[in-house]
Amino acid sequence: MWLRRIRVRTILRRTVGAAAAVQGATLLALLAVDYRRKRHRKPAVFPRVPPRSVTAGSSEVTVYTYGEDLYRDMLDAIRQARSRIFFETFIWKSDAVGQAFKDALVEAADRGVKVYVVFDQFANLVVPRSFFQFPANIAVRRHPLIASGFRFPRNSGRDHRKVLVVDDVVAFLGGYNIGSLYATDWRDTHARLTGDIVWDVQNAFIDYWNLFSGRRRAALPDFGGRTWHSEIRIHRNTPRNMVYPIRGMYLDAIDRASHHVYLTHAYLIPDEDMLSALVRAARRGVDVRIIVPAESNHIVADWLSRGYYGHLLRAGVRLLLFQGAMVHAKTATIDGQWSTIGTANIDRLSLNGNYEINMEVFNADVARQMEHIFAVDSSNTIELTWPDWQRRHAMVKFSETVLTPLRPLL
Repeated sequence: MWLRRIRVRTILRRTVGAAAAVQGATLLALLAVDYRRKRHRKPAVFPRVPPRSVTAGSSEVTVYTYGEDLYRDMLDAIRQARSRIFFETFIWKSDAVGQAFKDALVEAADRGVKVYVVFDQFANLVVPRSFFQFPANIAVRRHPLIASGFRFPRNSGRDHRKVLVVDDVVAFLGGYNIGSLYATDWRDTHARLTGDIVWDVQNAFIDYWNLFSGRRRAALPDFGGRTWHSEIRIHRNTPRNMVYPIRGMYLDAIDRASHHVYLTHAYLIPDEDMLSALVRAARRGVDVRIIVPAESNHIVADWLSRGYYGHLLRAGVRLLLFQGAMVHAKTATIDGQWSTIGTANIDRLSLNGNYEINMEVFNADVARQMEHIFAVDSSNTIELTWPDWQRRHAMVKFSETVLTPLRPLL
């Protein structure tokens, strides 16, 4: 009996080891392909929609689809600041664009503006540490590379948010990181907000900052809101408090859909509930379309995403592959009434792991603008059909199967 148990354990150990070796070899092959692909990548060319402002209740929403347009207005807001600036980003490159933002923030602090800066250390490991040295008149929170303590998952999660609030007057949020690459070569979506909703974005920053205040970092004053909003809401995932409302926001909106669901996402790795919601919507006759990059900046994420394509296509979901550039947007619009713009991807890291922020808008004019942007983006896609998907090479199918166990990690 004991010999049989030893044999079983040996077989299991060898099977697991072989599977891990195949997974490792597949990952290495993909990374090699990705390295070669990036070395020979051509300059991005894609259609874009000029910024346009739309009124939503007591606020105004301006949607950006091109980085240069966005950065110009963000820097202009920083340079006009008179009271205080809240700036939070995931990736902050030390290139010309990144330096322009740093210089503008330093100049604002030098003229007496209170400047508060947050960035994620893990996302900026390749950026020289010297770039993140700031003068003493700027308050800085470096979201740590490794969280302190053992309160997992409360101390886990990257700070994936991208927020700017200036003088309680204007706020920006969306998918754009800070860097020259994103200014011209990536297709992303960001929003500029003015009016009453600015308080909500500002409050999101203050709440995050105060979560980690203490002897070394003073807390910010926390004031109540001036108004309640019926057309725009701000949702933020907060791992420290185990609060993840963005996933619920998406599930509820997709379940309500009766005519169309248009999603644009950089990384499509849905959990079972999200996948089921999309499939159920398509099967009840809703026109479900999803724009994803034909080739994203993370080749492993691409291959994990492909593991869901067959299920989605069989249900009638239309998959549109964006050409010629990395589409990094995290947006949706449904039934001409509901829209969201934010930082959360449709994957587990965003919806159940990271600090994220999304705006939810119940407004037909905003939805119309988002539908127009979706139509322009769709003109730069190739639709993946079920026959095309079935014809992919057997080795591709094998690689997708090998990588399936990694899906829960993303």
